[in-house]
Amino acid sequence: PPPGGDRGGRGRGGPGGGFNPAQMMENLREQMAVKDDAEWKIIEERAQKVMDARREVGFGGGGMARLFRRPGGDNNDQGGRRRGFGPEPSEAEQALEKAIDAKAPKEELKTAMAKVRAEKKDKEAKLTAAQEELKKVLNTQQEAVALSIGLVK
Repeated sequence: PPPGGDRGGRGRGGPGGGFNPAQMMENLREQMAVKDDAEWKIIEERAQKVMDARREVGFGGGGMARLFRRPGGDNNDQGGRRRGFGPEPSEAEQALEKAIDAKAPKEELKTAMAKVRAEKKDKEAKLTAAQEELKKVLNTQQEAVALSIGLVK
């Protein structure tokens, strides 16, 4: 078997390590032991909303790309497309990036930070709401699975 054991193509994205959302959802259905297609359709839809909201919240925001940039250098990649993780930066995040790069005055930075914080708070509220909607359709065993993989709090 391959390093880490044979998972039958399941695990970190399946064969070759690529991300496969359909396989991930099928694995979730299997772990939650959902046999009924109608029940799964509802769970899958709500789980997808949670995953979409989580992606919007990100693991540090679009600004994580800043950690991979060289100060003062040309940091664009492939004709101006950004390199990094998560969703494209929002207008508020882009404005903050520009203010940082321009070494803007303190008040301008504070205003830009307040906009990003308000936006993040809104995204986190949407994530929490999506998680609560998902929990409403899960039994205790399914909720335990969802909690163990970070789908719900």
